[in-house]
Amino acid sequence: MRDPYQVLGVSKSTSKADLKKTYRKLAMKLHPDQNPNDEKVSDKFKEVSAAYALLSDEKMKARYDRGEINPDGSEKGFAGYQQHAGARGNPYGRTAGAGGFGAGFDAEDLFSSLFGGGRARAQRPRAVKRGQDKTYTINIEFLDAVTGSKKQIKLENGKTLNINIPINVKEGQQIRLKAQGRPGVGGGASGDALIEVHINKHAFYTLKNNDIHMDLPITLEEAILGGKVTIPTISGKIVLSIPKNSNSGKIMRLKGKGATDPKTKKIGDQFVKLMIMLPEKINSDLEKNIKKWSTKNKDTEVKNIRGHLG
Repeated sequence: MRDPYQVLGVSKSTSKADLKKTYRKLAMKLHPDQNPNDEKVSDKFKEVSAAYALLSDEKMKARYDRGEINPDGSEKGFAGYQQHAGARGNPYGRTAGAGGFGAGFDAEDLFSSLFGGGRARAQRPRAVKRGQDKTYTINIEFLDAVTGSKKQIKLENGKTLNINIPINVKEGQQIRLKAQGRPGVGGGASGDALIEVHINKHAFYTLKNNDIHMDLPITLEEAILGGKVTIPTISGKIVLSIPKNSNSGKIMRLKGKGATDPKTKKIGDQFVKLMIMLPEKINSDLEKNIKKWSTKNKDTEVKNIRGHLG
């Protein structure tokens, strides 16, 4: 066994309280219940417990500091130690040395007594601890978020699940999958899987509360003379009637064409903002007509649309 001071990372002058605090921290980290099926960590737990057993005993500590006993508590020069300890020199064997703590020493008994149990290992129930939650992120399309959909996700344990995306799910909203997180300890319940939703931006839709907004480009002819335009909604295409003399920025409301509120089941509206778009190449006849029209009405029109600016 190594020098117990090195094992615990303390000095000879460390107080009894600090020694106990150091051991508690290491023992909680290395305990077999926290590291199932890990023999290396289990051996470290035993080594740490054995070091604490020696240094926490004032008489044994004093004898060790004077060089009278070995790190495992056996007498200096005890010829039978290596033979009884076995090929690996296990300091936890049942015959570590006369007067030492090796005889019958059990790291679990020490751990139990220090943490309030005080029961033998065979009788001490394993700590029951709920598993941790595990967070995953998924990206979905705008329409899938508004109307609801299914999404497949692969968990860290390799399991594949089909997730039901609720209608009108919001950006950053989490979907909780019960008992699909990390496994519990000592028979404890598994944690949950938290699926965090991120929504891809749509080409022309935006969502505000339960209402859908979009800009609709229209021609100058449609703005002046009116017309019928086929536009998309989340439930399918419809024909929208553009009134005569429609200004750019005019907003038209399509009742009941928005998203459904998941709680109240009330359906929002779709708002269509008209945006007058001039042709890329202006026709000469159009220019002539505009000039002819503007010479008669320019001042009046400017006053009507910008007079409030002073």
